Amino acid sequence: MTIPTTAPTTPIRLVLVDDHRMFRSGVKTELVPGVTEVVGEAPDVDAAITVIRQTTPDVVLLDVHLPGGNGNGGVDVIAGCRGVQTAAGQPVRFLALSVSDAAEDVIAVIRAGARGYVTKTISGNDLMSAIRRVADGDAVFSPRLAGFVLDAFGTTAGEVAEADEELDRLSAREREVMRLIARGYQYKEVAKELFISIKTVETHVSSVLRKLQLSSRHELTAWAYGRHIL
Repeated sequence: MTIPTTAPTTPIRLVLVDDHRMFRSGVKTELVPGVTEVVGEAPDVDAAITVIRQTTPDVVLLDVHLPGGNGNGGVDVIAGCRGVQTAAGQPVRFLALSVSDAAEDVIAVIRAGARGYVTKTISGNDLMSAIRRVADGDAVFSPRLAGFVLDAFGTTAGEVAEADEELDRLSAREREVMRLIARGYQYKEVAKELFISIKTVETHVSSVLRKLQLSSRHELTAWAYGRHIL
């Protein structure tokens, strides 16, 4: 896969989280200058949460197995960074980059909120492509790992296409609000999580219900669970 010769106006801001310094150094040599900018690094859970909250990167390249935290590695990092947003108001997105291709590791980190999972055998060009896609809000998986996710969430290719088509009606912020409401968050909790007013939450919920042709938050919860998009 060929990386475009022209760099985007604003580089994708990255934080690298891996307990091996040599591996982090190796990843940096694969990144394209001007397309990405490493704004922080961390070797463990606690340091990762701190640097992510301080730098608010666009994408975090996250190893699954890390020391520190509650012993859940990358899952602890994602949990500790809930609600953190970039300067553009977008959520910080996580791309797992791990030596492990075990189904339980893939499923755990995706359930926690990662947007993708690739193994450390990935080429430099494919890694750059994965970073760009995750920064744009896409989900990215190494081919073999995608099957784990589809099996775990009980989602067929047709169901994925249907859910994507319906989600395309919603803005990025509306999707965030929809997922939190469907998970049982109250309006004030959503407002606190996303750093917006309760009135803004109410406006987004009304828009989501209208666009999806639903009449209540209970129907919204059923809609989201039925499409396995929580």
